Amino acid sequence: MSPRRDLKERNFPSAEEELRRAAPPPGDRLAATPAYRLAFADEEFLLREELRPVRMQLELLKPELVQQEEGIESTLVMFGSARIQDPAKAHAALLEAQKSGNPTFERRAEQAVAMSVYYEEARRLAEIVTRETQRCGQPIYVVTGGGPGIMEAGNRGAYDAKGKSIGLNIVLPHEQHPNPYITPELCFRFHYFALRKMHFLMRSVALVCFPGGFGTLDELFEALTLIQTGKCRARPILMFGREFWSRLVDFDYLVETGMISPGDERMFRFVETAEEAWAVLEHEYDLKTTAQCAL
Repeated sequence: MSPRRDLKERNFPSAEEELRRAAPPPGDRLAATPAYRLAFADEEFLLREELRPVRMQLELLKPELVQQEEGIESTLVMFGSARIQDPAKAHAALLEAQKSGNPTFERRAEQAVAMSVYYEEARRLAEIVTRETQRCGQPIYVVTGGGPGIMEAGNRGAYDAKGKSIGLNIVLPHEQHPNPYITPELCFRFHYFALRKMHFLMRSVALVCFPGGFGTLDELFEALTLIQTGKCRARPILMFGREFWSRLVDFDYLVETGMISPGDERMFRFVETAEEAWAVLEHEYDLKTTAQCAL
C-alpha cells in the first residue's frame, strides 16, 4: 500500500528548498557566474539601479509581514529630538559644565536639563499606554524612530511596562544605533525614508510629538498634510509643550494670512503631561480604564 498523503503538502518546493537544491557543487565552473545564480539569491542583481522599485516593495513588505505575524494592529507613534537627554544624564552633564567655568557650556547644559522633562514625560506616557491597553486586552504598541533621546524614552516606557515596542531605524551617514529598549524582533531598519514614514502611519491611532528639530518637524507636518488633504484618516495629534511649539510656529499667523484654513489649527492639541495625553487618548477611543477592566 502506498503511504498516506498529506492534504496540506506543498505543491511546489519553497524558495529556500529550491536554493539548496540549486547550489552548484564545489569547483563547478558555473558557481561564480552571475548569470547562473537564481535571481532572488543574487545580491549583485538585486542592488542594480533598475531594481529600486523591487527594493522599495521589499522594504514595505518585510515590516508589514512581521507585524502581522506579531498581531500588531494599533500603534502610538512618538516623535521628538534625539538630543533630549535622560534627566539623570542631563543633571550630571550640568555639574560637569559648572566645574568647567565655561559660561557657554553651562548655559547649554542648563537648557538640556530644562528640556529633559520631555524625556521623562515621553517615558511615562509610553509606560501608561502600554500598561493600560495591555490590561484591557486592546494593546496599543509604541513606535519610535529607534534611536536615542525621545525615541529611547518611548521604547523605555514600554519596556518598563513589560510590553513590546517597535523601532523604525534608518541608515544614516552618521550611523544611528538602536536604543536598547526596543523589542528585538520588532527592531527594523530602513534605507528609504518614504517607506519608513509609511510604516509610522499605517497602524497609528495617534501621533505624539515632542520638541525636536528638522526630523521631528518633517514627520509632524507630513502627518498634518496627509490629514488636511484627506489622504489618511484623522487621528489625535498631541504636541507636548505649548510654549515650545507656539514660539517655533505661529499657527494663528498661518490662518490670518490664509496659508491654512480656519479650523486647520484644531487638527492638533497641546498637552503638558503624560496623564493629560493619556486622558485625551482614553476619551477619543473610549478606552477602558484599569478599574473597568477589573470588573
